[in-house]
Amino acid sequence: MSKVIMIYPERCTGCNTCVLACAFTREGEARPSASRVHVYNWEREQFSVPMLCQQCDDAPCVAVCPTGAMHRADGTIVVEYDVNKCIRCRMCVQACPFGNATYDMVTNKILKCDTCAGAPECVAVCPNHALEYVDVTVSTRARKKSFAKKFKDAFQEVA
Repeated sequence: MSKVIMIYPERCTGCNTCVLACAFTREGEARPSASRVHVYNWEREQFSVPMLCQQCDDAPCVAVCPTGAMHRADGTIVVEYDVNKCIRCRMCVQACPFGNATYDMVTNKILKCDTCAGAPECVAVCPNHALEYVDVTVSTRARKKSFAKKFKDAFQEVA
């Protein structure tokens, strides 16, 4: 069965442990800008939320990629990135409605969550379980879509 990373913003304290763990696991250094997870903080509201690739059903990053570097293997949920096919046009970065695909100038590649091939370090280190790696069910997909729509709308209001 497929799995997804579920976000529970009500549990997030904004500690950024997930951010540093991701960057260190994926890039070998504790450089927050190299993370595939980003924590957005609303200090006045005392609210934080970790954000990462939502693995959209109709992934805009896949739709705009001219080389197929952003793709989904048949029968899978995870949107994958092939650095060897990428021409660094950054269309995927522009297309992501959540800002979860980013370009890293240090490594000259696109950064987006691929769930660490099924062992997401961000989930493993989160002290408050704000991130969980769960089986995909009808209810988890519905919750994930609802959550994604709320944040997409919230981010558009701010922009």
